[in-house]
Amino acid sequence: MASGELLNIADYYLGDRLREGRGERVALRLDDGDLTYADTDRMASRFGNALRALGVRAEERVIVALPDGADYVGALFGILKVGAVVVMVNPGLAVDSLRAILDYGRVPVAIVAPSAVSTFAAAAAGSREAAPRLLVVGGDGGAHATVDEIGASDELETVATHRDDPAIWLFSGGTTGRPKAVVQTHGSYANAAERYAKQTMGYREDDVAIGAPKLYFGYAMGAVLFFPFAVGGSAVLFAEHPTPGAIFDRIERHRPTVFVTVPSMIARLVDHPSAGRRNLSSVRFATSAGEALPVTLYDRWMSTFGVDLYDGLGTAEMWHIFVSNQPGRVRPGTLGTAVAGYEIEVRDDDDRRVGPGEVGRLWVRGGSRATAYWRNMPETQRVFRGEWVVTGDLISADQDGYVTYIGRGDDALKVKGRWLLPAEVESCLLTHEQVTECAVVGATDRDGLVKPIAFVVAPTSDPGLADQLQRFVLQRLEPYKHPRRVVVLDDLPRTHLGKIDRANLKKRAAEG
Repeated sequence: MASGELLNIADYYLGDRLREGRGERVALRLDDGDLTYADTDRMASRFGNALRALGVRAEERVIVALPDGADYVGALFGILKVGAVVVMVNPGLAVDSLRAILDYGRVPVAIVAPSAVSTFAAAAAGSREAAPRLLVVGGDGGAHATVDEIGASDELETVATHRDDPAIWLFSGGTTGRPKAVVQTHGSYANAAERYAKQTMGYREDDVAIGAPKLYFGYAMGAVLFFPFAVGGSAVLFAEHPTPGAIFDRIERHRPTVFVTVPSMIARLVDHPSAGRRNLSSVRFATSAGEALPVTLYDRWMSTFGVDLYDGLGTAEMWHIFVSNQPGRVRPGTLGTAVAGYEIEVRDDDDRRVGPGEVGRLWVRGGSRATAYWRNMPETQRVFRGEWVVTGDLISADQDGYVTYIGRGDDALKVKGRWLLPAEVESCLLTHEQVTECAVVGATDRDGLVKPIAFVVAPTSDPGLADQLQRFVLQRLEPYKHPRRVVVLDDLPRTHLGKIDRANLKKRAAEG
């Protein structure tokens, strides 16, 4: 429902499609068949009624820890239909990480798969808060409730929430530190669909979206599920781990028109032995976000698949992408320009605007601004400044408004009295034919001096590669920027959102 100040995104994305007469259109394309919008609404109503039977009230938080699939979508919209708040977590979280969320969020109910019951029990056992009641999906709940056992009705009227009511928590930790819960509203989610999906990217009712990231990542939840639903399109969902083979197979089976991905997956796809033989002709455009897309990787994607690829930047604090390359307006190596309805500025450490081409911190404002970090007033005051969100990203913008990503401000290194931005060294290393992925961090030596250390993923076991890469950078960048040590890994560590875990790498660098 959307009437003046009233807005519930369960209606905006799902209920409105039924009122438009689209109930029999395919909404979800799954490995075991399709579900219509009417099917999805009935499923969401069953989840919502089950939650009410467990005593869940409006504005209470409910965890969703499920693999991607129909049940995930039913649980998500069921929570929203009763006016509760969705807390999306990685279903594979370790016990300690999950316990921290339980302590932090005071969650009365969690919707989980049978395989997660023991993890939740272990996390709750050491939690300071009361253990959440579990609603188990897809199997025997044992001592816990299931939707089938509750026998919930498939009819449920959606609660009339305010556009500024909390709708979904997104966890933001950047690349370091413990994640923080960003409280996002119903209005934020509708705004991003109008501005980015419809006005900027041109999602259509015949679009079928598929993604490499899973739905607990807000970028994927928007671009794969919410945005197609906003126009009557459909989403391809699968529980399997997103390997290149799994993605290629489902693209060829379901023929999606929108592919949502991240740089690390782009690298794996173009490197796959069968890449040149796979059929991506149905895809009219792909999007990349989560991390900056090196121009060399963009070029390899275009030469391999020839599918338009739009790199962009979004944050949990603004929910989704607010600066992006756009149809007909692509400059490889940049993040593009501000999305319609958003304004960005580049400011220095004294909050003064800087000129074209100068590096500074990214400030952004628009209709998808979050309200706060949950139970974290110092960070809320630091980041949320009136209409503006002050991100931790360093960027520059040219005369035409095209944004170049420099790096995270907290990742910048002071080496020999001069600033070094890891992204510059990483971009250089990625032009080497043996490097498929890399990250540069700083380590303090015994004299207290900061030295850049590079971690690279390479398909070779050549023991001389590390020395070769040091010389490679020395020949191309100023000497102080070259990595003092290069460590070759099979893979880079990842955060709960799939980003490179720089905190982990900094610890390894410090340990030598």
